[in-house]
Amino acid sequence: MGVREIVDGLTSRGDCVVLELDLARGLLEVRPRNPLAALQVLNATHMSVLRENFREAASDSRVAGLIVHAVECSQPMSVMEEVGDLVEEFGRHRPTVAWAESYGELANSLPAFQLATAAQQVWVQPTGDVAIGGAEVTIVLAKGMLEKVGVEPQFGKRWEYKTAADQFAADDVTDANREMMTRLGQSLVEDAVATIARRRGMDVASVWEGVNESPLTPEKAVELGLVDRIGYRDQVYAMVLENWGAEPENLRFVHRYAPKTTLRRMVRRSSGGKVAVVSVRGPIVTGRGAPSPAGREIAGSDVVDEHLRAVLRDEDVRAVILEVDSPGGSAVASDFMRRSVLRVRDSGRPVVARMGSVAASGGYYAAMGADEIVAQASTLTGSIGVLAGKFVTRGLFDKVGLKREAIRIGARAGMLSSATEFSEEDWAKLDESLDRIYTTFTTLAAEDRGMAVEELEPLAKGRVWTGSDALTHGLVDHVGGWRLALERASVLAGMDPATAKVSRVSHLGVLEGLLPATSSESRSQASVPLPMNSADALLAKAASALGLPVYGALSLPVRIDIR
Repeated sequence: MGVREIVDGLTSRGDCVVLELDLARGLLEVRPRNPLAALQVLNATHMSVLRENFREAASDSRVAGLIVHAVECSQPMSVMEEVGDLVEEFGRHRPTVAWAESYGELANSLPAFQLATAAQQVWVQPTGDVAIGGAEVTIVLAKGMLEKVGVEPQFGKRWEYKTAADQFAADDVTDANREMMTRLGQSLVEDAVATIARRRGMDVASVWEGVNESPLTPEKAVELGLVDRIGYRDQVYAMVLENWGAEPENLRFVHRYAPKTTLRRMVRRSSGGKVAVVSVRGPIVTGRGAPSPAGREIAGSDVVDEHLRAVLRDEDVRAVILEVDSPGGSAVASDFMRRSVLRVRDSGRPVVARMGSVAASGGYYAAMGADEIVAQASTLTGSIGVLAGKFVTRGLFDKVGLKREAIRIGARAGMLSSATEFSEEDWAKLDESLDRIYTTFTTLAAEDRGMAVEELEPLAKGRVWTGSDALTHGLVDHVGGWRLALERASVLAGMDPATAKVSRVSHLGVLEGLLPATSSESRSQASVPLPMNSADALLAKAASALGLPVYGALSLPVRIDIR
């Protein structure tokens, strides 16, 4: 169907709406808690609004089409994937165009270009590039640097793929580390290439040619079939407004679009069952898990359990979506969350885990008890393994002339102190704990995934998988985004996704959030974070900045950036 035919149903040139998605203005997956931060991103598009408005706009006869400014927006590849899926779905009903000044400028921009190909027509500025040169995965080992300043890292792990400690304790890159990281990079690029090829109607080999010859000139990109037109923003908009029968005043950001069906939609959804959404975001810790001093969200097991208990008390809730975007952390906290999920399932309410950019180690532990797991192709997940240890700082104290004397009462007192090295007895106790945690993790994961332990164990050993590979190995059930998670939760509960009312358990009103809790059964905000002032705490901060997990035995050993 051509553009003219698609927009024939519009009433008049003045009544139509041309939607805009400008990623340069920002994209939010989580609403800022800080009012000042909220003001700073006032014009940013929120994912929840994007999902809803695209769905409504697809059937709105006033909507002529969509223009996407497809540039990097500081979001992980998994979020860009979901936006691309939303644009592609919308394009089945209305015309879509994507443009960018450049898809990367002497830098890789594979996620943004992959998103752009979700549109029916792709433009690039004459002086721009199409830089889709794959992915670089970097492994940095800092042991030599630490030794120079008098710090000795001592860590134990289960098993060879649990490589977080390798960053600080390994002399060389291990074969297992290199194998895992290589496959992660390969999987991410293979999925991106396959998606681009499908959307552009190209064979995979031609897209790989573009990847390997990147950065491409606009002319070369057109020749390969990756781009349709070369032009500036004003030329894109002039073409769109003319062909779609619209004026500049007809432009509306997607998140500012107000569908005529809003009231009817609210009435319709109020008649359906409720799907509760509970979030697990950030490193996993025991207790309340307030945001860190740096503003990072931290997932406290007490809060997640509190929200899931609120679900149990709400008779209107018929299903739950557990949103997990966490690199893991405390093994005890992760197990507590899993138990809370199982209690919801035992009440007869299905639970679907929806994984974000990362749901690994403790994040996977929290999710694995769900009825089904939905992940994006680029989600980092798995990492079923354990690590623990410490930095010994005695040499550092000696170098800077500080005197420290530790007085210990009890045979194991100071076992994890940075003042001294592990003794043989300490190592034996640490190994005992690591074995117990690993055995519990793998046994429960096998039980939750319906596998024999012998079948799951080769997939564990601390290995990180992309969502795409995790699906192949049975660690997740579906590859997709929010919409698929809602559909699966609704279907499992015998509900119509179109009439399901979505309710976020963590969202409290302003007044409600200020009121003190009356008991442990009350929903409340997380507690205020305590300051970190000790020498060990400062070292933990430095380790975190360098990439080492400091929140517990079940932590993700890697972060992948597409550059």
